[in-house]
Amino acid sequence: MAIASPSTPSFSAFFCCTRSESTRSPTRSPSSISFTGRLQPHHPLTRRLAISSRLNSSKPSGAGGSVSPDNGGGSEHIQYELYHKFSSPQRRRLGSPVFVTLPVDSVSSGGQVRRRRTMVQSFKALSAAGVEGVVVEVWWGLVERDEPRVYNWQGYLDLVALAKRCGLKVRAVMAFHQCAAGPDDPHWIPLPLWVLQEIDKDPDLAYSDRFGRRNMEYISLGCDILPVLRGRSPIQAYTDFMRNFRDTFRPFLGVVITGIQVGMGPAGELRYPSCPTQKLTWAWRTRELGEFQCYDKYMLASLNACAREIGMREWGDGGPIGAGNLMQNPEHTEFFRSNDGSWTRPYGQFFLEWYSGMLLLHGDRICREAETIFRGTEVNTSAKVAGIHWHYGTESHPSELTAGYYNTSTRDGYLPIARMFGRYGFTMCCTCFEMQDELERQMNPVGSPEGFLRQLLLAARVCDIPLEGENCATSLDDDSFQQVLKMSKFYSNGLEKPSFSFNFMRMDKNMFEYQNWVRFTRFVRQMSDANIFRANLSSGGDINLSSMLDATKVGLAFAYS
Repeated sequence: MAIASPSTPSFSAFFCCTRSESTRSPTRSPSSISFTGRLQPHHPLTRRLAISSRLNSSKPSGAGGSVSPDNGGGSEHIQYELYHKFSSPQRRRLGSPVFVTLPVDSVSSGGQVRRRRTMVQSFKALSAAGVEGVVVEVWWGLVERDEPRVYNWQGYLDLVALAKRCGLKVRAVMAFHQCAAGPDDPHWIPLPLWVLQEIDKDPDLAYSDRFGRRNMEYISLGCDILPVLRGRSPIQAYTDFMRNFRDTFRPFLGVVITGIQVGMGPAGELRYPSCPTQKLTWAWRTRELGEFQCYDKYMLASLNACAREIGMREWGDGGPIGAGNLMQNPEHTEFFRSNDGSWTRPYGQFFLEWYSGMLLLHGDRICREAETIFRGTEVNTSAKVAGIHWHYGTESHPSELTAGYYNTSTRDGYLPIARMFGRYGFTMCCTCFEMQDELERQMNPVGSPEGFLRQLLLAARVCDIPLEGENCATSLDDDSFQQVLKMSKFYSNGLEKPSFSFNFMRMDKNMFEYQNWVRFTRFVRQMSDANIFRANLSSGGDINLSSMLDATKVGLAFAYS
């Protein structure tokens, strides 16, 4: 049990965590990287053709009809320019490129592209709409499923080849986390089977809260550098996976694959699983305080060592007392309350420094390895920060603290993360771009997605790092798109060379319904800041305009569930 002390010892929790590791200076700096979204060198065009399409015609072909070039008449035509080149085409952009995240089950457990014909048609529709590329989650639990160091990339190789053929770029997400809640979920993708076998032998490889509940979404960062995975550490396993990806996909790197997002925790985000990921989409999640994830033996060993380092052994026995229950009002808890809560006292400061410092150390280790692996490949590396905003209006920000972000009314918890990303030339990815305070506060008076996002964007600006935005939910209404534009301008305005791009989450059947598709293509055009869409076809044959435009007929017949 942790006991607060009236004395105020001098300590540095982050030093306790890192004293045994040497600091290596990365050779890549933010200023030396070419980021997606900036203007690319203009290549000679072998063919240029302007066509007219009724994709945004105000007249659907039927009630709720799908988008089609054959939809009714009218003079509201959108002009497209199709640039066709025969070698390594690059798209010139005046604004911010838009990527679309693919369904999580785009590649089957057997390593094959699912719904291949529909995927091709969808890719052609996206390319015709001016979308820059697609985001592909590359699941550790599928690629290295059965045995360590045995990788099956075939489905992802096919997917990248399809994107190339349709003129789309690819951002690959190194997904080292579990997908969905369990086997009953149709999108269930667990950690590799051999990793689960090791967790069965040693349950402390999984995070644990004070009640002993295990979370299997991601391996505990407490054992980052310990050889607990059949002679390898988790960091070594992630590193080997990324290195094999680089070697396998080398012909595509910098040409088709322009970005690598490196997963660092549950849902691919740099955070603790303080609240199960599936709960974050529930309406009542706005009351979740979260639970500190520091009760596996590896995390407790680190906490105990840091407490001993400063001569306060009693502080190393576990997480804070008085943190309340998951759904409790933070003002009714001893630790999180605004007026003299334990988070403001020496013990609370010590614990939160250690807890957030361990998360930063985890991110630093992965950034260092990824920077080394992908150095010289001309791909942009990025990592994602979670959008936890439902207690942003309180003094202690409890749901952020339990997730590992030491961010309160008196302390900026995101600036250290942005600085870490900047040291390794990483882009920061963050979500909540479509969310509005006015709507959120109807359910949760102390929530502020806009306030949270502004703080994160300012941290990115201060550290001069590029930004990738995302939406939380698949919102296809005009208000959501306008909010994305508003927040992207908040980041970009006044910067000499802003680098912003947007990942739309995610492609599904609703996206291609007529009115939704009209709104989405308008949004892409507004983000690109151009009056003309520029689409790329990277195949070497003739331009088949009818087949590309017919791709938009997928509409209501779109096969994704």
